[in-house]
Amino acid sequence: MKWIVCGVCFVLLCVLMACAPLFSSGVETDYLRIHIRANSNSSEDQRVKYMVKDAVVEALIPLLSDAKTKQEAIDVINANTNYINSVANAVLEAEGFDYCGQTRIAKETFPTRTYDDITLPAGEYDAVILDLGSGEGDNWWCLVYPAFCFTKTENSTNYVYISKIWEIINNVTKN
Repeated sequence: MKWIVCGVCFVLLCVLMACAPLFSSGVETDYLRIHIRANSNSSEDQRVKYMVKDAVVEALIPLLSDAKTKQEAIDVINANTNYINSVANAVLEAEGFDYCGQTRIAKETFPTRTYDDITLPAGEYDAVILDLGSGEGDNWWCLVYPAFCFTKTENSTNYVYISKIWEIINNVTKN
């Protein structure tokens, strides 16, 4: 019986060690966030921010689908900043706005954020920043890596959350 208890404790310890990076209370260096910042908090600037978000996420999903590491995701973003800007600018122009979007990757300090079942602790994170105009308005955020953004379901305009974090947890707990 003592060996069974020791074996169970060992397995639990291994699972906890494998999952610790996903739930650390410090800064998680394997996250790459995305923030799309509106020009201002006016209702029109906020409305177009969400239109830009839809177009940019739609454009990024196929580009980032094969990124296996945060660095691969950063490399994809860096190689496609002009494309991301053109997607954002096409929406802004079509909606009659006279400002543009500007994409960059930067380290920034963020407060604790909770989105559904995922909490990102406060700290400094690498982030893809897309400023629309002055970028001084409220932002929309998500994770580029691991993927936690939106994807369209087939034959639908509804969106479904996808999360590599939960895929990893499920794979660890299944094994």
